[in-house]
Amino acid sequence: MTKPVSPHAKGVRLAVRLAPGASKNRFGQIEKSADGRAHLKAWVTTVPEDGKANKALIKMLAKALRVPAGKISVASGPTNRNKQILIEGDSRDLARQIDQWIKELTP
Repeated sequence: MTKPVSPHAKGVRLAVRLAPGASKNRFGQIEKSADGRAHLKAWVTTVPEDGKANKALIKMLAKALRVPAGKISVASGPTNRNKQILIEGDSRDLARQIDQWIKELTP
């Protein structure tokens, strides 16, 4: 399966499919969309208004990856469930770190 992480000039991009209004904040496994692209599934309890769900996602990613929240932003899809998240830093280190984290997420 393809990976949801891709290199970017400022770090890496992480493809995420976000489901707001969930019963609990959590990350799921890697899924494949109809076009064959991989994305990480995520759920947040907040509602998708005024960017609250995006902020909750950034906070969850920052905590999970131990990266400052200021280094994480929504690069595309701010009002869409399918998002590209930009994580700033060394692309090789971040890609390795995210790959390891994803392996721990998925059984």
